[in-house]
Amino acid sequence: MPSDSAVVLITGAGKRIGAALAAHLHARGYAVALHYQHSKPEADALRDAFNSTRAGSAISLQADLGQAKARDALVPAVIGHFGRLDVLINNASSFYPTPIGEITLAQWDDLIGTNLRAPLFLSQAATQQLRLHEGLIVNII
Repeated sequence: MPSDSAVVLITGAGKRIGAALAAHLHARGYAVALHYQHSKPEADALRDAFNSTRAGSAISLQADLGQAKARDALVPAVIGHFGRLDVLINNASSFYPTPIGEITLAQWDDLIGTNLRAPLFLSQAATQQLRLHEGLIVNII
């Protein structure tokens, strides 16, 4: 069980696996930063539920991970709010049917941006904090 100040950033935390991970880690004492792109109601509901059981233990952060400026603001926002970052879980992903022969450059850029570029640059942004706190990165692919 982490200390009361251990903080995790989970991308794609509004629904499905990300939300389940957030609930599991929050129940074990982590403060959680819930990233979402389009799942504001779900992420905010999770944040509110977590904060009702432990005040100030959760925030929700919107960002399109395909946009460098928004993506690059996530780690500093978490550190600015909680003062630290101990775990980064790269869970967000894009997926939709992309039949061979019909894939567009925009679809390729979206898939690569969310599934590969964002985890790499978020990991790079988090490295200093994670080293400071002997933290870790979990990539869900």
